[in-house]
Amino acid sequence: MRRLYRNLTFQVLTAITLGVLLGLFAPGAGRAMKPLGDTFVNLVKMVIAPVIFLTIVLGVATMRDLRKVGRVGGKALLYFELVTTLALAIGLVIVNVTKPGAGLDVSALAKGDVSKYTQQGEAMTFTDFATHIVPSSAVDAFAKGDVLQVVFFAVLFGVALASLGDSGASLTAMLERLSQVMFRIVSIVMKVAPIGAFGAMAYTVGTFGVKSLLPLGRLMLDVYAAMALFIFVVLNLILRAYGFSLWEYLKFIREEILVVLGTSSSEAALPLMIDKMERYGCARTVVGLVIPAGYSFNLDGTSIYLSMATLFIAQAFGVHLDLMQQLSVLGVLMLTSKGAAGVTGSGFIVLASTLSAMRVVPVEGVAILLGVDRFMSEARAITNLIGNGVATLVVARSENAFDDTARAAAVVALRAERLAGTAV
Repeated sequence: MRRLYRNLTFQVLTAITLGVLLGLFAPGAGRAMKPLGDTFVNLVKMVIAPVIFLTIVLGVATMRDLRKVGRVGGKALLYFELVTTLALAIGLVIVNVTKPGAGLDVSALAKGDVSKYTQQGEAMTFTDFATHIVPSSAVDAFAKGDVLQVVFFAVLFGVALASLGDSGASLTAMLERLSQVMFRIVSIVMKVAPIGAFGAMAYTVGTFGVKSLLPLGRLMLDVYAAMALFIFVVLNLILRAYGFSLWEYLKFIREEILVVLGTSSSEAALPLMIDKMERYGCARTVVGLVIPAGYSFNLDGTSIYLSMATLFIAQAFGVHLDLMQQLSVLGVLMLTSKGAAGVTGSGFIVLASTLSAMRVVPVEGVAILLGVDRFMSEARAITNLIGNGVATLVVARSENAFDDTARAAAVVALRAERLAGTAV
């Protein structure tokens, strides 16, 4: 009989707990664990571009009606825009009601250097982002791991391969075998996920400590509450409307959620989510297009955080924003949240670019959030992950590209696998 320690969920939870304890009681040692977390995230990033490319190419190449590719992409983008706008609005409403920044003594808060974020934020425009989608070199797109550029090239490659008909069958078969190899690499990488989660969590707690949370604890609680409301009310209602159970879906992807919790990076679970959503019953074409695109266009958790952080800074600095100004915040964020997608430190870049565009709230206000941002990044990343999976289910169902029989079989198989792993 297999023992409990062989279960991935148990391993990651234990690693996160040990990381928190090490960071609390031995901060110096916790900070020294940073390379463990960074190495694991790099291992995952190593396979992201090939997995996305192969998944999209195979999905498009095996689809007879290429018009469906455009229809799937159009539905996904429409869903992304509607839901992220709703997420932004929820953040604005909650921060207006709770007012976490009102009466805060800004001078007493620790501030960090955010010059690199504000400089990039001022330079980032939506036009730059739109032109950046098309890579100047396909090799460069893979080398940098630029998800949107890889998606663009993969769609073109898949369409071209599909147009070859039978003459492209041998290449399609070869890519299928290569895809199996890449997913096997993913499964190997995930064996060290607990080590990566331990290192990342130990570094976070050891670097920032619990004391840094206290002055801005109210904002943290409000952000977590807003994201819980979004997941368990908004996304739950959306899934119900399309015949899905939120609880079943969350249990099915709980390993991915724990990996994101430990690493604070939704990218760490991207290859796993592609595989999981296919196993859950979504057609490969839908998964291959929606999941990668969602990592740039469907950042629900980031959207909630950005709208709340903007008004929090305004409240903290005593800047009153009337209804029209807050609606303008919503409009600017709808653009800037897409414009800095996929960029390192994108949360601060988007926030800085939004404040720069408004010219009402001081840009330097983002500095007061540096100490607690890392602790809120887990919630953002988990919400982004869950939201992208929901988007995939919605688009798959609307396209009649969802297999309920496969879902039932996958749920049963995963339950049996977990029971076997926890048996003593």
